[in-house]
Amino acid sequence: MEQVLDYIKENNMIKPREIIGVACSGGRDSISLLHYLNSIKADLDCEVVAINVDHGIRATSALDTEFVMQFCKEHKIRAYKFKGEALKVAKEEKLTIEQAARKVRYGVFETVIKKGLVDKIALAHHMYDQAETILLNIIRGSGLSGARGMEPVRDGIYIRPLLATPRENIMSYIDEFGLQFVEDETNNDTTYSRNYLRNIVMPALRRHFRSVDRNIVNFASICAKDDDFINSQIDLGTMIETNDFVKVPLTYFYQNESIVNRILRKVFSRYAKQDIERKHIKMVREFALEADNGSIISLPFKIKVLKEYDYIVIGNIKKKETVGQYPFASGKIKVEGYGVIRSTSSKVLTEPKIHQHIIDAEKLPEGAVWRFRQEGDTFSPLGLGGTKKLKDYFIDKKIPQRMRNDIPVLAVGSKILVVADIEISDELKVGPNTTRFYKINYHRDLI
Repeated sequence: MEQVLDYIKENNMIKPREIIGVACSGGRDSISLLHYLNSIKADLDCEVVAINVDHGIRATSALDTEFVMQFCKEHKIRAYKFKGEALKVAKEEKLTIEQAARKVRYGVFETVIKKGLVDKIALAHHMYDQAETILLNIIRGSGLSGARGMEPVRDGIYIRPLLATPRENIMSYIDEFGLQFVEDETNNDTTYSRNYLRNIVMPALRRHFRSVDRNIVNFASICAKDDDFINSQIDLGTMIETNDFVKVPLTYFYQNESIVNRILRKVFSRYAKQDIERKHIKMVREFALEADNGSIISLPFKIKVLKEYDYIVIGNIKKKETVGQYPFASGKIKVEGYGVIRSTSSKVLTEPKIHQHIIDAEKLPEGAVWRFRQEGDTFSPLGLGGTKKLKDYFIDKKIPQRMRNDIPVLAVGSKILVVADIEISDELKVGPNTTRFYKINYHRDLI
């Protein structure tokens, strides 16, 4: 295990005076990691604590937690234990038990980090785990990002000190120090994909190819370098991001397919619980290049994809309820589903500011109300002459269809006088004889 310390330093995993929480299930690998890090904590100038998570999957899991607590007591290691409900999470969120257990586990890790109990989480994945992960990702249809396997350091928080260590070295360490550990009986259940690979496929490969694990890991290293280079060629500077969606310029989709795929995976990662499938990536690429403006498709995880003129909009886009009427008046009006419209009477004409309209107050008809568009609305845009359907005006202005019902309009009957924050009617324009004005300011709610 001497090479583990070099690997830790090479990857800058642990800084002086950090508290390292070792994820310890009580199994051979995590017990070895906990024991080893605790033995070299003085060399690293860090503190080592144990984090045990009982996922609530097995009837005997509580005994494993007791074992970890006793091990830590004997070795004077501070320990934290947590109980989760992976089976309940799997049922409620329609996840596999493996996915639910991972969610529970990482939820605990995030909690102890946020509470400041630890600075980093050390995971006991070793070289064989890495080889299995890479092969499993490839079997599931992964691209380069999956073929690169697990990272030694992820998000600056999760560290894997044993990732370059063969299992044989860990077994030798166990024997050398006479360490006890527990066996998770579910590790032999080959109905789980990873267990099938670990217990059936990999042993067969090792019998025929002695260096198969190291060769797979070396392959992943090559993939990582290639993947990093391709990612370095991606420019996301002109994407528009909000809380609910991302607008990707249509021009992005004319780039190399490898670039487009990565852009989409990055966008989808904001909304999906897990990686979106390759078939959906392909579907969005083709949709962007071939679909008509205004088209929409739905993907898993409640993701919607819309084509809006020069953009593809991707996200959890929900239809807003935009109802009600608000009589025009001086002062502030809170328009549900939009934001605030503030109208101020003035006798001094100034240049309109951003998000502001100035209209001739004397020309404003009585009974004007703020509302949302309706069938049959017409509009006479400032300076253009003539009247057109409001729908046609929105099309001319390239206002996305999903936004048209969310824009307040000032109207008398079916005649539109102002389209909020966009345009005023020619009928309300300020002229040389105007003596009183309304200054209308718009404040959109944060999207």
